[in-house]
Parts: sequence; structure tokens; C-alpha cells
Amino acid sequence: MGNISGFINHERSSVLYRDPLERVKDWKEIAQLPSENVLRTQASRCMDCAVPFCQNGSQLAGMTTGCPIYNLIPEWNDLVYKGNWREAYERLSVTNPFPEFTGRACPAPCEGGCVASLANDSVTIKNIERAIIDKAFEEGWVRPQIPVHRTGKKVAIIGSGPAGLSCASILNQHGHTVTVYERADRIGGLLTYGIPKMKIEQHVVDRRINLLKEEGIQFVPNTEIGKQLSLEQLRSENDAVILCIGSTRPRDLKLSGRGLGGIHFAMDYLHVNTKSLLDSELADGNFISTEGKDVVVIGGGDTATDCVSTAIRQNCNSLVQFDIYPIRPNNRADDNPWPQYPIIHKVDTGQEEAASVFGHDPREFATTALEFINDENGRVAGVKSAEIKTRIKENGQKIREVIPGTEKTWPAQLILLAIGFEGPETDMFKDSKVTVNRRSTIEVNKGKYHTHEEGIFAAGDARIGASLIVWAIQEGKEAALECHDYIMGKMA
Repeated sequence: MGNISGFINHERSSVLYRDPLERVKDWKEIAQLPSENVLRTQASRCMDCAVPFCQNGSQLAGMTTGCPIYNLIPEWNDLVYKGNWREAYERLSVTNPFPEFTGRACPAPCEGGCVASLANDSVTIKNIERAIIDKAFEEGWVRPQIPVHRTGKKVAIIGSGPAGLSCASILNQHGHTVTVYERADRIGGLLTYGIPKMKIEQHVVDRRINLLKEEGIQFVPNTEIGKQLSLEQLRSENDAVILCIGSTRPRDLKLSGRGLGGIHFAMDYLHVNTKSLLDSELADGNFISTEGKDVVVIGGGDTATDCVSTAIRQNCNSLVQFDIYPIRPNNRADDNPWPQYPIIHKVDTGQEEAASVFGHDPREFATTALEFINDENGRVAGVKSAEIKTRIKENGQKIREVIPGTEKTWPAQLILLAIGFEGPETDMFKDSKVTVNRRSTIEVNKGKYHTHEEGIFAAGDARIGASLIVWAIQEGKEAALECHDYIMGKMA
């Protein structure tokens, strides 16, 4: 700790964003890092807290606080403050294989556990992390780490999202021959087709993929296991298989009128828009357009926000977002103490853009959809909503009740459902011993990563349910180590 009073002397200065009215005109990255002097000053706010809650990922009250990847945050904060950027990069690389992803797409639970927030505001950990890796790439410090020896063991990984890439990277460094299968036409999984390009530009993803290729990892796109290749065949040709297939079955909203045209799952909408953008800068027209339409986004999470940002860039006529939760307080409530993740009112980038374009925050809080309205031609014309109140039973179960007299009808020619996911798709392993549990996630032995099928492992959202990118990366790391022990005969 180089500056013992940094957190007292300097206020928090968050990441800079391009002007909302300008950035909605393109698909370029919206976040801009401040100057090096500002970053070093922000790093100086990291305090000598004795027990750094930021670097140990925990689940408190059902939420993540701290870093599940166990990043050595106080160490590289101090190194940045002192101007030792290369050493900071080396410390960051000890734990995090892809800081350029987490520095852009992670919601920063590390900052929720930052001890400095007890005094004033948390350290801008996420910004500093991104600054370290961006500088490392600019300076040429990031180079392929090619294994010197090969073990002769082969591992197939299904899915090229954060968990799959993390898993592949670790196993490759152990000298195994790793092949990653991806059903989409591009590698990257959620990083490529799930997160809009204004959050992570594709060259950032491709740059890391190319490094992994140089390190010896093989990638096979356009290949869906269960169709082009069977899981049985893949298992017979490899020493182990790891399922990093995500939690991709969207949760549906089974209301009257659900079958009408113009109602789409959020991820379907985001995927085709990004593919068209990458294929042709949207010139091919192969996407779901909101242009000139009244749009309703149902859901209050990150995916819903991504839909808001995308719809605005497509020139929608109006936009409303239903959030089932009531508006949060501006400061922590008594039942949300530190170091829990702070449940407070936030205006994310999508809502900021909507407010700039339409003059108001698009969110309707404590609101639920009741039915979809038919335009008499088989397409949606609107949605009926109502306000709700939440009652919590003694066992903690939440009961949501419609408040009579609050019904309202909204015009909508396009509705996007962003209300979560229900688990992995199961067709590929239906003829194996791989099973799912009551949570609809892949069942593993004794809480580890080995499934009930010999030599087949599972990691990431497929194992733990839809979660954060940092959990996916850590899952991939841990599953890789367990798989390594298995194929090297170290497991009992």
C-alpha cells in the first residue's frame, strides 16, 4: 500500500462513457478509460484493509460479493499506483486468463465487497483491471504461452464461451491436446453473440481467440454436438469431454397471446442482430428490427438492458421496460449490509441512453405483464400490465400479487422477453448417463465437476445455472484441473 490516505484524499472517479446521443448512432464501444494519471490516483484509493473482501468470491444472501477468480486486487492496485504496469499485468495474469473480458462485461462484485466503501465509495477495480490488460496489449506484453511438452492426452470441450475458453486455456497449458467445439459460426459463445458489441467489440474477442490458437488450441465452429457429431463419438475419440454449454433455455412468459408474431426471446433478438452486424454491418437485413416500432422489454437484468440499448440503435419509436422489482433505494437498506452486493438504484448505460433519446427512464418498476394483445392479424399490438406488490412468507418464498386498479395497456409491435434462463439444452446427452437435477442444471458427483458419465465433466452456467462471467471463468479453471487429474490417473 503506497498511499495510506488515498481513499480519504481522493474521490471515486468512474469510467467515462461517450455521450449517449452520440453513441446510440453506432455500435462502437461506449466505455472510455480515463488518463493514466487518473487511473493511478484511483488505484491509490485501495486501502490497507487487512482482510481484502474484494479478492475472495462469496455468496451472501444469494448474491456474489468479491471476486470469484481470486484476483490479487490490492497487489495490482498498488503496482498501478506506483506506475509498475508490467508487473501489475503479471500479477493479474496469475489468476485471470481473460481480464479484457471481465474488465468490460463483469458487474464488478469485487467493488461491492471493497472495504473503502465503508468510508465513502469503493475503488474503481473494474476500470483498473481493464486498463492493465489494455496497456499490456498495447505494449506487446501479451504473448502466446506455447506449452513445451505435450502429454498425448486429448480433451474435447463443448462450448466456446467464457467457461469453455478458460477450461481450454488451462488444459492446454498442462500439455494436453484441446479441441473446442462451437455450434455457432464464430467462436466466443456469449462473448460473441450474447453481449452486444458496444460492450465488447469483436476484435477484443478475436484477439484472444487468435492467441489461444497460437498456443495450440483447436477450434471447430459450425458443429453442434448431437447433430453433426454425437457425444458418444466425441467421448470415444478423447480422453475426456467437458460440457461448457451454458444455460441457454430461456424462461418463457406463458400468457394469453404468447403465440402472436412479434414476441421474441431476448437472446434470439440479440444473436441475430450481432450476427448481421458482424456479417454485413446490418446490410443483409437478417435481423429483428425495431425501427419505427413501439417496443416493450420485459425483464430488469443485464440482458434486458442490452435489449434496450440495441432497440434504441435500431431507431425504435418508443421503449418501455417492465421490471418486476420495486425501485431500489439510493443507499443500502438495513437488510442489505456490507459486504453484500449493494442492491441500490442504478441507471445503467441502456437506461441512460433511453432517457437521453426519449426524455425519461424507460423502466416501469414493480410491474408485470398480464396478457398480449392481438392486432387481429396474428401479430402483437400491445401488452396489458399491472403493478404488483411482493409479500415474503416465513420460509422466504416471495409471493407477488397484482394490485387491482393499476392495469394499463401499452402499444407494442415488438416485445422482448428477458426474464432469465432455465438451464442447459439437454438433447446432446439424452442417451448418456449425464443427468440434470431439480434445478435443471447438470448433475455432478459430490459437488465437483465430474458427471455421472465416466470421463465427462461439466462447468459454467450448465453446472451452476445462469451466473456471472467471473463464475464461468473460475468454473472453467477448476473443471480443467479436475479433468487433468482424471486423465493423468491422479483421481481415485
